[in-house]
Amino acid sequence: MNNQQGNSTYTAEQIQVLEGLEAVRRRPGMYIGSTGSRGLHHLFNEVIDNSIDEALAGFCDTIDVVIRQDNSISVKDNGRGIPIGVHPSTGKSALETVLTVLHAGGKFGQEGSGYKVSGGLHGVGISVVNALSEWLEVFVEINGIRYRQTFSRGITTSELEEIGPTKGRGTEIIFRPDPEIFETIEFDAEIIVRRIRELSFLNKGININFFDERTRRRHKFLYEGGIISYVKHLNKAKKLVHKEPIYFEKEIDNIQVEVALQYTETYNEIILTFANNINTQEGGTHLSGFRAALTRTINDYARKKNFLKTNDENLAGEDVREGCTALISVKIPDPQFEGQTKTKLGNTEVRGVVESVINEKLAIFLEENPSDAKRIVEKAMSAARARQAAKQARELTRRKNALEISSLPGKLTDCSIKNPELCELFIVEGDSAGGTAKSGRDPRYQAILPLRGKILNVEKTRIDRILGNEEIRTMITAFGTGIGDEFDINKLRYHKIILMTDADVDGAHIRTLLLTFLYRFMRPLVEQGYVYIALPPLYQVLKNRKSYYVYSDQELEKLLDEIGRTGISRLQRYKGLAEMDEEQLWDTTMNPETRTIIQIQLEDAIEADEIFTTLMGEKVEPRREFIQAHASEVTNLDV
Repeated sequence: MNNQQGNSTYTAEQIQVLEGLEAVRRRPGMYIGSTGSRGLHHLFNEVIDNSIDEALAGFCDTIDVVIRQDNSISVKDNGRGIPIGVHPSTGKSALETVLTVLHAGGKFGQEGSGYKVSGGLHGVGISVVNALSEWLEVFVEINGIRYRQTFSRGITTSELEEIGPTKGRGTEIIFRPDPEIFETIEFDAEIIVRRIRELSFLNKGININFFDERTRRRHKFLYEGGIISYVKHLNKAKKLVHKEPIYFEKEIDNIQVEVALQYTETYNEIILTFANNINTQEGGTHLSGFRAALTRTINDYARKKNFLKTNDENLAGEDVREGCTALISVKIPDPQFEGQTKTKLGNTEVRGVVESVINEKLAIFLEENPSDAKRIVEKAMSAARARQAAKQARELTRRKNALEISSLPGKLTDCSIKNPELCELFIVEGDSAGGTAKSGRDPRYQAILPLRGKILNVEKTRIDRILGNEEIRTMITAFGTGIGDEFDINKLRYHKIILMTDADVDGAHIRTLLLTFLYRFMRPLVEQGYVYIALPPLYQVLKNRKSYYVYSDQELEKLLDEIGRTGISRLQRYKGLAEMDEEQLWDTTMNPETRTIIQIQLEDAIEADEIFTTLMGEKVEPRREFIQAHASEVTNLDV
């Protein structure tokens, strides 16, 4: 015992003090979330947010973004320029201070000192970027002089120097992420462009130019319509209930509220919320205020105009939001976010302000636009009728135990293990393939659910009809989670839901229909990584008693070049899973040690929504344009 105590002595000398930005390099995930692609692109977000803050303050109208050949990235604005005077606390220039000291910046709220509203309120952004960059170079144009300073991994590598006169003004940050920190340092142009487009929509009148030196890709973003243009962009592939988005803005108690909304003939809602340009994906008080006011105002109008009679129930929130695409943007002097990720707004005063603005402005719109108002109310009333019908249909999806499913057309062959974390459910195309899968599976942890034919395209169908579809009811019952308001992810019976369809066009279509259903009505399954796609082989090649499985025509050609094209005793192209025997299906598609399955990941919900709407929605022209634009890029369309 004495020896153990001696070995575990805890003294002052063992306390580590991490100097400067060393703490950021030790624990980068604390500051940027991860060292994968998401964290890499977070660096860009931190830099461009500073330029946008200059625009919000009224000092910047142009931002240039360049991805360079070496995967460094440049962000240049024509704002005021980071100050270069000596900071009284650090004895360094203000420029060097904000790049090397955490929580140093002009956004901490002394009135008149920096910014009225800002997204980067933690003051750690640019210094974290500096700490996690192999090198960073900054240019500042201020008072007719151009300055330069360089850094490496958070350490200053050159003094601030004058490099000549200039007629311009602003700041340019150029940095290359550190390969010692990140899993990859290759910027994805799509992710960068998506964020630039979003910022351009949210800040009307700002020019943002993008250029990728690697591919020569170039974009110019300028949306004078602001969030009105954003709503139109989101609805471009949808049939509209009213032609133009409803828009209003107002400032109350230094809180700026901007709202745009438009109803479509779809059955899903899209409501995006932003606070100081930050996408608050988990909502918050501004979302609560919007929902409450929308429901109250439409109900008040419906009763006033006798759409709802005295004995009628009020329209529910889900009724008035069906088919609604809305964007709520608030700008606040002192936002309170939940954590560094800033995904939920917590300011209690914002709810009342948003409610007040929408109650007033939406009521005026409805009164002044009676034909649009009538169509909006009638859509909500139609949704209410469908909701009542769906209640009855939903009863059919409830079960007390797994045996109740046996009377449904799709017959579940369950596994013996009951721990969901260990269980897999294969959704198989057709009874024939289902029979082979049942024979070839491991019955301890693999369950099989064969479906007949193609399920409904839920993109074009309301919830009551969806729940009346036997194949969909079978899936809901098998999953155990319920659906809609009753959905409970904790009741999921299988932590791997694997879509196993034929490797042909029909199989791909069935897969896409299934993914559309899961995304629209059981989205947490997708978001939390429970949905997978099985990749069965396209060919089997036998030569010298050795079997090879290949998954594409390209792979087949490569294999034949390697093993030789003579002496092949069998070359079979599988038209479907049913052509395999149980041993082949197990080896190629079901055995965890040898199979290939792809986890469906939701990187960007808005982009996913656009793709599902375009490919599965009512409008033909956007679908044709999408296919023509992307046909040459496709390998697995639904992956």
